[in-house]
Amino acid sequence: MAEAAYLFLKQGGTGEIEEKKSRFIATIRPVATEEEAIAFIEEMKKKYWDARHNCYAYVIGSGGQIMRYSDDGEPGGTAGKPMLEVLTGSGVRNIAVVVTRYFGGTLLGTGGLVRAYTQAVQEGLKNCGIARKRPGVRMLLETDYNSVGKILYLLGTRKIEPESSVYEADVKLTLVLPQEECAMICTEFTEVTAGKVKMKKLEELMYDD
Repeated sequence: MAEAAYLFLKQGGTGEIEEKKSRFIATIRPVATEEEAIAFIEEMKKKYWDARHNCYAYVIGSGGQIMRYSDDGEPGGTAGKPMLEVLTGSGVRNIAVVVTRYFGGTLLGTGGLVRAYTQAVQEGLKNCGIARKRPGVRMLLETDYNSVGKILYLLGTRKIEPESSVYEADVKLTLVLPQEECAMICTEFTEVTAGKVKMKKLEELMYDD
């Protein structure tokens, strides 16, 4: 059974806010494993070694199977947890964020800290490239020259481009179809070509939408 669709980072980003002269710098990066997340956190701690706090949160796995966070010395529940809640609420998976705080001399209080760390992560997410992974089926289609135009027209209406096209005695197209629409689209292929198409399922996969 294929996985459900989920959002992922195509490109990380940063964001910064200021609250009563304290600077909150969010750095967000895609991570595939917990080891990558930990290495990223250590990298940020070295980069911002002179900061008061480097709090973090990460969500790994298409279903968010691994979730961790740290307040890094801030009062319990004021940093890591609200940061994690922003990540889980965004629906993005395989993502890690470190929010670096340079203390501005004024205590913000519990509510102020929660708000600042939340807003920093939200600001960072605005500057990230986010895309969707969805379950699909890679198919091989074989048809004649008279029918291929009808198939390509049908694909065009659905904004699906073949991965490869081979024009020999017949035409062979390799393409990825959305899993939930695969059966219906294959039926349409058969109808528009009057049955002059052979279809072979190659594999199930997750692909960028």
